[in-house]
Amino acid sequence: MIVVPFVRVMLHLLRGLATAAFIFPWVAAASHDRLSQKWAAGLLSILRIKVDLLPGAAPVHRALIVANHVSWLDIFVINSLQPCRFVAKADIRKWPVLGWLCAQGGTIFIARGKQREVRRVYAGLVSSMEAGQRIAFFPEGTTVAQGALLPFHPNLFEAAIEADVPVQPYAIRYVDEHGNLHAAADFIGDMSFVDSMLLIMKARKMTAHLIVLPPIDTAGTHRRELAQAARAAIADTLGHVEPAEKVA
Repeated sequence: MIVVPFVRVMLHLLRGLATAAFIFPWVAAASHDRLSQKWAAGLLSILRIKVDLLPGAAPVHRALIVANHVSWLDIFVINSLQPCRFVAKADIRKWPVLGWLCAQGGTIFIARGKQREVRRVYAGLVSSMEAGQRIAFFPEGTTVAQGALLPFHPNLFEAAIEADVPVQPYAIRYVDEHGNLHAAADFIGDMSFVDSMLLIMKARKMTAHLIVLPPIDTAGTHRRELAQAARAAIADTLGHVEPAEKVA
């Protein structure tokens, strides 16, 4: 039965809308982050997704965070640990309710294939990180089924070099009660957000493993080197043994 969790998700979304509309405009950044963190954790709890922070490195306050991309859940898994401003594809902004909430939470939307958009976002990322904000993005550029890892696009890694902050990789996987990769987490192909949400609600126990990896120094590096190093670190953590593909 998914009626009860569906109703709880809808009520949680309504609370999020009210918070974003009537509280976010009046609170300081620290309170904004706490509320975002609490809301993300609450959504995962309703969906019966446990988040396990596995042994790894400590999160760096000033860093460009990059992670592999399995699902829309990834944003909330990371936010439940450390609230960030995410760079996401513009399509998400069109999602009903959740797209607006992501925008109010500070998500930076980018239209793929538009160089003017990339330059605009890039400039904003640099200034945001210089101001001490936490920025995160998924360098694969799209979601991919667990067990695979796409090449990392290097363009936005340049922002970390210019802002003089390290790149910190995060590895994410979703497992079932037996420790096997949970297929219900995959958000791929023509699957809609609603389809994914219903599939997750029907799924049995799901645990999100989040592993924070050591930061990568950006001094004297090239964006391609950073992309390859971040991908290699995540691939090794997730058990991918194939060499990283060349990135442009």
